[in-house]
Parts: sequence; structure tokens; C-alpha cells
Amino acid sequence: MTTRTTHARHRRIHALAVPLAGLLTLAATGVPATAQPVTADVEAQRTLRGLTLEQKVGQLFVTWVNGKSADEVNAKNKADFGVDTPAQVIEKYHLGGVIYFNNDSRDNFDDPVQVAKLSNGLQRAAIRSGARIPLQIATDQEGGTVTRMGAPATELPNAMAISAGRDTAAAQQAARILGHELRAVGINQDFAPDADVNSNPANPVIGVRSFSGRPDLASQYVGAQVKGFQDSGRRTETVSAAAKHFPGHGDAATDSHLELPRIDRSEASWRETDVPPFKAAIAAGIDSIMSAHIQFPSLDPSGEPATLSKPILTGKLRGELGYRGVVVTDSLSMDAVRELHTDAEIPVLALKAGIDQLLMPVNLDLAINSVLDAVRKGELTERRIDESVLRILKLKLNRGILTSPFVDPAKVMSKVGVPANLATAQGIADRSITAIRNDGGLLPLKQQPAKTLVTGWGVSTTTSLAAKLTAHGTQATALQTGQTPTDAQIAQAVAAAKNVDLVVVLTNNVGTYPLQGKLLQALADTGKPVVAVAAQIPYDAGYENPIKTWLATYGYISPSLEALAKVILGKVKPQGKLPVDVPAGKDVGTVKYPFGHGLTW
Repeated sequence: MTTRTTHARHRRIHALAVPLAGLLTLAATGVPATAQPVTADVEAQRTLRGLTLEQKVGQLFVTWVNGKSADEVNAKNKADFGVDTPAQVIEKYHLGGVIYFNNDSRDNFDDPVQVAKLSNGLQRAAIRSGARIPLQIATDQEGGTVTRMGAPATELPNAMAISAGRDTAAAQQAARILGHELRAVGINQDFAPDADVNSNPANPVIGVRSFSGRPDLASQYVGAQVKGFQDSGRRTETVSAAAKHFPGHGDAATDSHLELPRIDRSEASWRETDVPPFKAAIAAGIDSIMSAHIQFPSLDPSGEPATLSKPILTGKLRGELGYRGVVVTDSLSMDAVRELHTDAEIPVLALKAGIDQLLMPVNLDLAINSVLDAVRKGELTERRIDESVLRILKLKLNRGILTSPFVDPAKVMSKVGVPANLATAQGIADRSITAIRNDGGLLPLKQQPAKTLVTGWGVSTTTSLAAKLTAHGTQATALQTGQTPTDAQIAQAVAAAKNVDLVVVLTNNVGTYPLQGKLLQALADTGKPVVAVAAQIPYDAGYENPIKTWLATYGYISPSLEALAKVILGKVKPQGKLPVDVPAGKDVGTVKYPFGHGLTW
């Protein structure tokens, strides 16, 4: 098919989408999200009146689909949904949204052009379905650790790395890049930014996804990112942001993917610590807020997770904070939310609590029918369903999803991973590297080492860093030992260290995996110059160890490792400042390296 024919086809499909949604009064592009609020209300009401109960309920659900094209026959779809293709999943359930993944079990990403074609195919399916309403297409693209669409798309550092650079404009730039590149491939909702304040250094699931352990700094960066995602261009170029995880996941000591965390913070402390970033997100006009699967007894003594708590979602979020946008659950397949209730009860309880969108129930068919049955039995009213559907429709209207659901695959690579974006990402990473300790004055190096060993955590991370160091002029080799190095691996690293001029050792979560400390001691005992790098959470530097030179990268994406190589070899100076207090190991009451600490030379 020629490019001209392809463009003509997209124009016909685009023209079809508008009348099907009853949206002829809205311009297809260029209308800001805040424009014509009365029209948005009227059009949302008009569209709602044309939906059956089944179609309304379908709009409340967001699920995964299996496959890289809308018409791909995938056996997992049959197992999960009773149909063959992603398009058939959309049509069967009148879905309001889908979410893309890049893992082994649910892989939707191959390359940006493929993703754009997948998005267009799913939008056609949505318009063909009974509801005839285009989809919210979502993913988790926070940057850094949580990145679904990787290279050749632009890779951005973790939130904590960005705030280490102390530049809110950089945070806004990062979100703009993420949002524009996602929208170019048809993804119109990003479940980001993380608005949690990482007040617990032992938090196993938030960490560097949070901007800071201080609410004031986190608030500044959350607000900046919301603007970057939502207000950095025409509405057809931007994405809906989702601040997560309300009422605040930062003090959790357990992983909500695996168990139900309990936050024993007072209500006053919650207002002081956890609330400010969400207030900042709301003030910036955030389209959606994601709930947390956590118990918070001071806010709701019933023991219900926040996702199912009316006092938290309706009382605090809507009542006290005045939020009027869409509230979406965290994944309903996580163990935390399933600990106290069945999969049939959860969606009904969530809607009663004040949720609008139900994300990734384990059994979609069961979840949808549970909501339908609750309405038919009077446990939920259809008016309550209408409230949530209206919020979703207004979001879709204001973000240009209903009027411009399609993208042009031919233009994708002129927007995704372009040199200007890559350069911006590298600049952000270059400002993030934090020099935490340099007691022996090892850095800056007096002369460039001829040979360097890169060891410690991460197969691809050690290999990538070695390649970058080599590109900058030192012959570097990689020898990974993992998070739990064995005696044999440690001995191998020690033997390799004897033949080089410099050793760089990467750590990842020393507190949970203390055998890394044994590796650090053994390398120090060689007498070779050693640079230790906290390649994920900066808290590693606070544990007792003999290494006198510590750097923090807050993540291990390619730009962060490039910045690290340049700092080690003196190509750039470290500029980062700690966004958190680094305690003395597990003694969280003793601060070893305070918030704002960061050496330079």
C-alpha cells in the first residue's frame, strides 16, 4: 500500500471516529485541555445517553491484551478472555482502555512503528464495537526502572536522578519527551509520575521511582512533570498523567505486589508528608490519580486497602483535597488488594469506594459481570456507574482521544528517539551523578587508567558501563558478580583486580543483599583504587564498608551509565545533590549523609 493511500485511509477512519462519538462540535486538534468545559460536559452527557449498561460498564475497565498487532491470533487471549485477538477483546467487552507491557508474558512492544500500528488497530476495534468510543491506551513509562517503551525511544533517568540535578525545568522536559513520544505511537495515558514521598529507606517497591524523601522537593517535581506530560503542546501531542499511589506508598516496608502493606503513620503526619505532592498534582490539573493497595489505619481503621476505602478515596481525595478527575486503581491482579476479598467482590467494592477505572482485574469476565450483577441487584446504582463513565468521557474529550484517536506510523520515527530528545536526556543524566564520598581524594583521577575492571551487580549493567569506559579511553572489562556474590565469584573479582589500574564496583540494595559487602571488603583489601557505585538506591553508601569513594546514579539506564563513565574519567564533574537522607545502614534514626549532600571537585 502506498503512503498516499495509507494517509487517505487514515483520514477516512478519523472522519468516521468523530460522528460515531457524537463529537462534531469539537475541533479535532489544537484545543487546550481546559477549553470549552461546558461543551465537554454536554458532549460527554450526550455520548453517555447512547450507551447501554453493558457498554457503560465496559468503559470502566482497562486491561492488558496479548499480541503485537490488533489481529494477531494469540493463545493467551483465548485463555485470558475467550477470544483470539486483541481486537476481539476490545469488541467483546466494549473496553474503555488497554495497557501495554513489555515483559515475557504480555509483550506489546517490538518497535515504535509496530506500536503505532497496534494502537491504530485497537482504536478501529473500539470504534467498531457497540460503544463506538475510542480507547485510553496506557502504559507505565515513568522513566528509569519503570520503562515499557525502551530504545530506540528516548530513555530518561529515574525520578530521583532527575531531582538530584535540582532542576525542575529538567523534570518538565523529561515528561514532555516521554509524553510526546508515547502519543506518537498512539499511547495517550501514562501512569506517571510517582507522587510518593520515599520516607522509608527500606521501601522495597518505590525507592528511586520517588523524587525525594522530602515532601517539598517531591511536590515541586511532581507538579513540573504533570505540566510536562499534559501541557507541553497541543492536546493531540500530550498524554494524560496519573499521579500515584494515593494516599502515599512511600512509607511502605513491604511490596504491595506480594502482600498488603500497613502504613502506621498518623493522620497529621500523612498531611505533612504524603499529601503535598498530590496537592501539587491536583493544582497542576492532573487528569487521573492512581490508588494504592495499602492499609492506612489512621485514615481508615477498617483495614480495607485504600483502593477499596470510601473514607480515603471519597472522603480524603475527593472531599478534603477536592479532586474531581478520574481515579484509577493500581493493578487488581496484585496480591495486596486480593488479600481480603475475592476477585468478584473487588471491583464492586472499588466502585463503592469512589474508583472510576478498574485496572487489570485477574478475570475480566468475572469482574465485569460482578459489576453488572451488582447494578441489577441494586447493590450499585446505574447513576453511580454514570458518574464514573462521565469522568472518563470528559478526560477522553479534553485529551483529544475521542476526536483524534489515530496516529500516522509514517511519522513515528520523526518524533521518537530524535537527536534533540536524546541530547536532553543525556544532559539530565549528566547533572544527576552524586559524589557521596571521596575520603581518599581518588577522584578526580590524577591520570587516566590504562585498564579498568567493572564488577559487582548486573550482567548488562557491568557490560554496558565497561563499553562506555572503553569508549572514553580506558580498556575496561566486565565481570559481574550479582546481588549475592559467591566466594568463588569474589575470588575471581579479586584476581581480576590485580591486573588493572582501577576497579569500579556496582551495588544494588546492599541492605537486602549483604553479601555485596563482602565483595566490597575483598576489593578494598587488594589495595587497588576502587570506586563504588550505588547503581540503584543511594542508601547503599550508608552501610559500613571500607570503600572511600562512592558515587550514586539512581539507576542504570544507558544515559546514567554514560554520565557515570564521564564522571569517573573526569569528562564531567559530579553535580548531583542527595534528594533523600542516607542513614547509617539499617539505623534509620542516624543520618550518615544528609539531604542535599553532594561533593564536587
